[in-house]
Amino acid sequence: MYKSIASIIQDALPQKIITTDEIEQLLEKPKYEHLGDVAFPCFTLAKTLKKAPNMIAQEIGDRIKNELIQEVQVVGGYINLFLNKLQVTRSVITKIMLAPEAYGQQQSKHKNIVIDFSSPNIAKPFSMGHLRSTVIGNALANIAEKNGYNVVRVNHLGDWGTQFGKLIVAFRLWGEKERVEQAPIEELLKLYVKFHDEAESNDNLNEQARSAFKALEDQDPEALELWHWFKGASLQEFKQIYDQLHIGFDSYEGEAFYNDKMQPIVEELNKKQLLKESHGANVVELEDMPPCLITKQDGATLYATRDLASAFYRKKRYEPAKVFYVVGNEQTLHFKQVFQVISKMGYPWAENLKHVPFGMILKDGKKMSTRKGRVILLKDVLKEAVDTASRNIEEKNPTLNNKQNVAEQVGIGAVIFNDLKNFRLNDIEFSLPQMLNFEGETGPYVQYTHARIHSILDKAKYKADKEIPVEELEDSAWAVILLLQQYPQVVIDSFEQVDPSLIAKYVLHLARMFNKYYANTKILVEDQQRENRLQLCFAVATVLKDGLKLLGIQSPERM
Repeated sequence: MYKSIASIIQDALPQKIITTDEIEQLLEKPKYEHLGDVAFPCFTLAKTLKKAPNMIAQEIGDRIKNELIQEVQVVGGYINLFLNKLQVTRSVITKIMLAPEAYGQQQSKHKNIVIDFSSPNIAKPFSMGHLRSTVIGNALANIAEKNGYNVVRVNHLGDWGTQFGKLIVAFRLWGEKERVEQAPIEELLKLYVKFHDEAESNDNLNEQARSAFKALEDQDPEALELWHWFKGASLQEFKQIYDQLHIGFDSYEGEAFYNDKMQPIVEELNKKQLLKESHGANVVELEDMPPCLITKQDGATLYATRDLASAFYRKKRYEPAKVFYVVGNEQTLHFKQVFQVISKMGYPWAENLKHVPFGMILKDGKKMSTRKGRVILLKDVLKEAVDTASRNIEEKNPTLNNKQNVAEQVGIGAVIFNDLKNFRLNDIEFSLPQMLNFEGETGPYVQYTHARIHSILDKAKYKADKEIPVEELEDSAWAVILLLQQYPQVVIDSFEQVDPSLIAKYVLHLARMFNKYYANTKILVEDQQRENRLQLCFAVATVLKDGLKLLGIQSPERM
């Protein structure tokens, strides 16, 4: 819509001194309804045209002639535009009626995008700390698909590293096979925490752990068998959580997958004379940041080497137009270093690699830590959320069909929405009551609005009919129509700004505006506009469902 208005203003300019894109950036939504639907400030044109902004506004305003614009008012240096309500209503509702699921869908770009997200550590519990990468990454994958990309969802598992040496030692010292088999991750977590507690007073344990990990690197059969066992048990538990969240991956290739792919990278860096020795280690010196460590004194590789290997592997396998790494903001320097190393190696595709950082989930103002046992398990939070939703249903709608299924959709939706409504760079304080508050700015509020609309449509025995002409609705519907019209642009903005919270805030706003309309309008009254009001209800339900789907949240039709 703003693009069309920008073109109209561009056509009305006395001289072509500003592009359509620049005009679009300047367009504003007036603070009050009586000032129109869109405003264009002329102040930036004053210097070039050497005229007062109010004179420029009057001149341009007089030249605006288009069926999309009902009325033009000039107020000071502003051109206030009132849109043609019938024209806009017909355009928006018809598009949604003709292809409900395709509304907001961008044309296929025939390009791949790799999104690396979730990436929990094997043999450690799937804690609330992993929630953010998982739900932000999944939402971005859905949003990228809506923007016309082919998406490759990658779970870069933390399945290698010195922690496995610690676990192997801990299991040999204190582990019991039967107990681990009964509750793999809980038992492995206990062993991991016990190892760190004991190692604080017994440094010999750390030495044993280093030796155990070295044995694993050297393919020692007993160490390998334990590693495979730890990994299999963890993945089984992780997949139960992914199933609950309705999240899938195209690849689970983790750190261990790149063990045999790092040496060629080290050799290429050496050949291109980028490796420098520093205190026995090999580094690549970088501009405006510390050097990137490639190999340690003993020749062991580091995280950076592994991420370099994964970047080259993904480039060769998927030929991506973009790669998003959805990893916490504490890794910002690490990714800057990795991307700059690839750039220094002479590969321009380094520009297509993007770190998507996010804030932490804090408990009592502190980062959650597995080592100290200050960990809240995601499966416990999901269970409590579903139980709370179940109790609410029993209180408010005990005869509801599929109660358990709806409780899961609502409870899990509440947890996901509570995360995604926040701008991703902000830290979030963990609070179950806030997460499970089913009033106000929550997922259940949006889901309930969607279910309420379906109840209205059912009562009316409404069947979407594309042949029924769309007519102008009451003035109270106009704010809802304008919001529906913005949805395709919100889909584009949320991808370009890599920000799922734009979708979350949008569906909240749409739900609120619809509820305001519903409170002041008798939708089912038998009159000439009844069918058009039901078309509007259908359109709002369609967009709410699609927006929630992009966030990874389901929309029950009954609640």
